[in-house]
Amino acid sequence: MNWVLLVIISFLCGSLPFSVWIGKLFLSVDVRKYGDGNPGAANVFRAGNKVAGLTALLLDVAKAAAPVGFSYYNLGIQGIPMYLIAIAPVLGHVFSPFLKFRGGKAIAVSLGVWIGLTIWKASLAGVAGTVIGIVLMTSSGWAVMLGMLAILITLVIWIPDPLLFLVWASQTLILMWTHRADLRQWPQLRPWLIKQLSLIKK
Repeated sequence: MNWVLLVIISFLCGSLPFSVWIGKLFLSVDVRKYGDGNPGAANVFRAGNKVAGLTALLLDVAKAAAPVGFSYYNLGIQGIPMYLIAIAPVLGHVFSPFLKFRGGKAIAVSLGVWIGLTIWKASLAGVAGTVIGIVLMTSSGWAVMLGMLAILITLVIWIPDPLLFLVWASQTLILMWTHRADLRQWPQLRPWLIKQLSLIKK
């Protein structure tokens, strides 16, 4: 299969706004009216339905993992063509033609890319880093950056592939842009952690 066609397919898969569609079909709401206004799975959860939210989350992960994993493992594509295929679903989600090129923040889709490229290795590190960031910090943007740092450490130690580093660098830049509002402010610790640290100092 022509790799250019795969890039297009990967972009279109990433652009599918499952969260918006699920919100309208099953909850009769526009999830973009909740939370931060982002057409993502988090706002499906905020709309009040955990099952719908989990479904949207899994679909957002799968729409990147499927084309990336198929191209990487089944077709054995490498180099720049694979890089473009891996970045395409993230760009598709952020600039979705189904939403007048106003998409989401691409957290779940980015996770899907790493599942497609490394199965559980980098993806598990990314999830762990992000969860730790959410527990410790008030800003989701900085939590995502901590997740990306965890992925970088995993790549350096375990799978130092130039292709993966290139995907990581590009993905990090995209996520920095989608979370630019959060990243304009320095990361702040959660109140419970500040309280614990103050008790330790005493």
